[in-house]
Amino acid sequence: MRRARSIQRSAATSIPRRPGPERAAPRGCFRGSRAAAAPRGGGLGVSVSARPPLPAPPGGTRGAEAASLGWSGRGAGRAGGRMLGALWSFLKRHKKKCLFLGTFLGGVYLLGKYGQRKIKEIQEREAAEYIAQARRQYHFESNQRTCNMTVLSMLPALKDALMHQLNSESLTSLLKNRPPNKLEIWEDLKIISFTRSIVAVYSTCMLVVLLRVQLNIIGGYIYLDNAAICKNGTTLLAPPEVQQQYLSSIQHLLGDGLTELITVVKQAVQKVFGSVSLKHTLSLLELEQKLKEIRRLIEQHKDLSHSDKIGSRSLLCHYMMPDEENPLATQACGLTERDVATIKLLNETRDMLESPDFSTVLSTCLNRGFSRLLDNMAEFFRPTEQDLCQSGSVNSLSSVSLPLAKIIPIINGQIHSVCSETPSHFIQDLLMMEQMKDFAANVYEAFSSSQQLEK
Repeated sequence: MRRARSIQRSAATSIPRRPGPERAAPRGCFRGSRAAAAPRGGGLGVSVSARPPLPAPPGGTRGAEAASLGWSGRGAGRAGGRMLGALWSFLKRHKKKCLFLGTFLGGVYLLGKYGQRKIKEIQEREAAEYIAQARRQYHFESNQRTCNMTVLSMLPALKDALMHQLNSESLTSLLKNRPPNKLEIWEDLKIISFTRSIVAVYSTCMLVVLLRVQLNIIGGYIYLDNAAICKNGTTLLAPPEVQQQYLSSIQHLLGDGLTELITVVKQAVQKVFGSVSLKHTLSLLELEQKLKEIRRLIEQHKDLSHSDKIGSRSLLCHYMMPDEENPLATQACGLTERDVATIKLLNETRDMLESPDFSTVLSTCLNRGFSRLLDNMAEFFRPTEQDLCQSGSVNSLSSVSLPLAKIIPIINGQIHSVCSETPSHFIQDLLMMEQMKDFAANVYEAFSSSQQLEK
């Protein structure tokens, strides 16, 4: 009996027990040590029906959790397969609708991409145009400043040419010596004084307008040359040699053109003031009427040598530019590329001078110039207190009258105000005219556009 119990103990202790959680016993079996207990009084006490506990998954509790996740993953896979099958059957049932929807969505996507690219191109083009317009505007404003400085720099030369051809100072010096032909000298001084001031107004207005045209034509070509050099480095449209030769044509106004203008103006002044006595009194209003009559004779003057060439253009154009039959253009052979480019610029300038816009701007400048001339002379026609008491009017242009002999020194000295190298009111009025600015902008716009390259 004792031996049997010891064998039972050894058998029970000889089976090692693995650590880990105990598995639940199957139904119909007892849990714990009761399932492994031998029936009383039976053999060695080793139970054959008792199953050893299942080994725990590696890692203990984490292994159990991984195993449970594996089972759930397989379940999710089965559910996903069922969903794919349902989706495929749905697509097969609605095949046409799905194709239409896919095509529509694809078209919308492609259309959106195309629209984005076009919008980007439009924005880039607008930005490039804005930059080009800003650059051209800056170049135009710089060109106008250059034009103003050029006008001021050429006024002394114009003044010297006028004083050389219409030298009234020599006559005044003769009058100081009391010569016997004093009356004749006064008559000559009368004609020369009015002629010099009137020619000064005409030539200054012509110089301002002509330089606006020439420098804006050159400015337009320079802008195109700069743009072409930045792109592909093509040949210059107006190289510096051509510019110098082209701008030298302004010397016609200071030379032969000025001489012809002086002749015409002197004839008109002689016709209007030749019979007026030196003792005859004139008010400022009457003086204005005399100047208008002189202007009418000048601007309607027709020279027989130019009548067949002028046509419908302004009668003052041939004072500013030489005729087309100039020595440079008459050379049938031997013309260089520079000469051809210069002739082209001169012809384009003549076309601008013959345009109605140029005639309108020049006429406006002349009106402003003669109005400023009368304003300068009005300082000498201010009524005294005695005149105010007699006439009873304060600002009447006919309230004060001066003899012509006193008006001659006043009109003779106006050349210093008209052709002043410092910016006087007369010059400022001409340079700051809105019609002048608009005309200059139109000329620059016409010759700085890309269409000019195609000509």
